[in-house]
Amino acid sequence: MRGDMGFPVRLRFSEHGKVRFISHRDVARAFERALRIEQAPLAFTQGFSPRPKMSFGLALSVGHESDAEYLDLELTEPVELDDFGRRLSASLPEGICLTGAAELVARAPALFESVSEVEYRMVVRDGEAAARDAVARGLECCSLPVARIRKGRQVVDDVREAIRDLRVLGEENGRTVLELAVATRPRSARPGDVLSAIGLADEHTVRTNQWIERDGARLEPLAADARGATEQVSAS
Repeated sequence: MRGDMGFPVRLRFSEHGKVRFISHRDVARAFERALRIEQAPLAFTQGFSPRPKMSFGLALSVGHESDAEYLDLELTEPVELDDFGRRLSASLPEGICLTGAAELVARAPALFESVSEVEYRMVVRDGEAAARDAVARGLECCSLPVARIRKGRQVVDDVREAIRDLRVLGEENGRTVLELAVATRPRSARPGDVLSAIGLADEHTVRTNQWIERDGARLEPLAADARGATEQVSAS
């Protein structure tokens, strides 16, 4: 993403609370507004309709919360990352909080193309025994078809090949908690579709981690292409 003269930065942020009900596009607009408020030295594309040089990672489904969302920016000049993150957090809607920032190496691969695995923590309405039985039966299946509407047509996706790990963690506050890891390629799977395929009902989902895999290593996106040390941004 880094241009010859730009300063690319990757941000990590969380989404919790009511903000989970706004769309991915609305989150992007919120960041654009916050960057304008803070007068960030954001680089723009050339042409008749200049756009800020910013790109998000994998879109988060509406209704889900997240501890691990990512955004790449290209700036026209270097900034002090910890201060930049605190100021930007203050201008973002309640529920969106910057939790980390790192300057990227030149021409770092795009987030959307790099992330290879995503993890979720899911609360289901079913009891623990029923959930364990459903998970065990589901993982024994060679195929887990799910019917979906895509571009106005009903299609059937097999979510089984996307599942890398699925386990029941136990009960918390009377609710059954599961952990799911899915691959992003060749096709990923939505957590709700995975649960539906094995006969469980989703109540609350949090995206907990995203991973980039290179040369056998599993890397957190903030560190994968960082130039120097990663900054952990304080929310205070």
